[in-house]
Amino acid sequence: MATDSIATQNQASADADLTDPALVKLRDLIYRISGIFHAENKYYLLATRSRRRMKAIGSSTFADYMDQLTVRPNRDTEMRSLLNEITVGETYFFRSQSTIDAVSKIIFPKMVSLPSKQVVKKLRVWSAGCSTGEEPYTLSILFLEQIAPRFKDWTIEIAATDLNDNSVQKCHEGLYAEYAVRNLSQQMRDKYFKQEGSLYRVKDEVRAAVKFERLNLQDQSKMLFRKGFDLIFCCNVLIYFDGVAKKRTVENFFNGLLPGGHFFLGECETLFGIYDQFRLVHFPGATGYYKPLPGDDTGGAK
Repeated sequence: MATDSIATQNQASADADLTDPALVKLRDLIYRISGIFHAENKYYLLATRSRRRMKAIGSSTFADYMDQLTVRPNRDTEMRSLLNEITVGETYFFRSQSTIDAVSKIIFPKMVSLPSKQVVKKLRVWSAGCSTGEEPYTLSILFLEQIAPRFKDWTIEIAATDLNDNSVQKCHEGLYAEYAVRNLSQQMRDKYFKQEGSLYRVKDEVRAAVKFERLNLQDQSKMLFRKGFDLIFCCNVLIYFDGVAKKRTVENFFNGLLPGGHFFLGECETLFGIYDQFRLVHFPGATGYYKPLPGDDTGGAK
């Protein structure tokens, strides 16, 4: 009976959280700063994750926590900690084989054949919302494995960004469990990782092409200067944004791409109804988006 009573009290407390006006203010503050929007059916996630931070700093109410995030001296630090709490992602190496094949077999060869690339011989890629680093490191391995041997003297530069400080730190460490490398053969693991007990550390040759940094995709002052990319990935990030934030973010990606560049979302994401300047391109088993070259009517897959 005592257990039932505690459960009832906990449920009542959780229900009270969801009707607290201060939680709505907290939701709106997070949206203004990061673009991340919690609909009413996601309030329970916002409440649960905020409560973790509130417990850590000794804040008992959402109203008090709003003060912590807006008027207290440590407000910027605490907001970053809260964003770290609500943006935990999960990924692994070579996650979408069809997209990987499109990049290695179609897009990269097409890009290195462009006349505009013949002098510099460098490909610039942006992994936006890179989580713990598996995606950008996959791209680096892909280049080393399939592109560099075929196209001599070419290099790749991979910018990898995420809002979550803890994820960026994990990227820098480059140390992964079996789950993250499960799609890799033993030969690939031996070639590009150093095993440390049950963990796998990315080798320096894979790290060399990748630069990690924290970036808020809603920070217009920084987004406006991110230009000159041949390929941009932003997988499973826009799902956290509302329509306005999505359009603003995708427009920045479009402006950041060079003509002839390609843009990829997550497998279940689409730009339909969000932004119409890209061209939808179908690859075998995958779809992407293409920023046309001037006068180009052929699309990006040909």
